Amino acid sequence: MDFVEVPSFLAQLNDNRSTAARALEFTILNAARTSETLKADWTEIDLEKALWTIPAIRMKAAKEHRVPLSKPALALLAQLPSRRGPVFPGMKFGKPLSNMAMDMILRRMGIEVTVHGFRSSFRDWAGEMTNTPREVAEAALAHTVGNSAELAYRRGDALAKRRILMEDWGTYCGVTV
Repeated sequence: MDFVEVPSFLAQLNDNRSTAARALEFTILNAARTSETLKADWTEIDLEKALWTIPAIRMKAAKEHRVPLSKPALALLAQLPSRRGPVFPGMKFGKPLSNMAMDMILRRMGIEVTVHGFRSSFRDWAGEMTNTPREVAEAALAHTVGNSAELAYRRGDALAKRRILMEDWGTYCGVTV
């Protein structure tokens, strides 16, 4: 989906009050991968620090990823009924939503895009609409950027800069707090 369409899509998605719709909104707001959202557990969420820490074992690059939670993402989490177990629980107790849940929301809405494609929407927006350095935008997506020497010297994860970027993305998306 072109990034210019994301705000109106999210407004339309807001009409659906299902857990799967909230999971999709959370995924978009955080430029997350489907599996990252679906397997998110409340133990990973620090509401006071506005931080979601995804363990390395669940990351594609096998490296812990800290996600700064924007005001819209925090507001979404505040609406959820539980603070234990899966953030987005499925039908079976203690189990997360199915990996098809968000895809089915899109199908029912008649929108022919993929959940993963919203990461591209975010990246295009960051590249075209902000002055965010490439490395920061890529770090928001948990992408590894640079050659081996560069990576050996870059130890930080640009969290403060990514926090600003994700707040701007949430504002752009038009999600009201």
